Amino acid sequence: MTDEAMRIDRFLWLARLAKTRSAAQTVAESGRIRLDGRVIDRAHVLIRVGQILTLIRGGKARVLRIEALPVRRGPALEARSCYADIAPAIDAPRGET
Repeated sequence: MTDEAMRIDRFLWLARLAKTRSAAQTVAESGRIRLDGRVIDRAHVLIRVGQILTLIRGGKARVLRIEALPVRRGPALEARSCYADIAPAIDAPRGET
């Protein structure tokens, strides 16, 4: 694992997992994200390559492994190469939407 790190809200935006940076900050502060199993409630949490990110959106949980830290908000195909889906989207546990 490298020493490179990036704020989680910036990663969500650059990797096209959020439409805007402010939307990424809102999601990061909502408590609907887990990083390596730990609930995240701050936008400034640092992430690194190899960590596991669980997003809960629209009643579905999505589990991703961070493969690379993006350097720009490029096309969708480029953004998609920054993470790998390691589990199919599943229904989130009750109370987590």
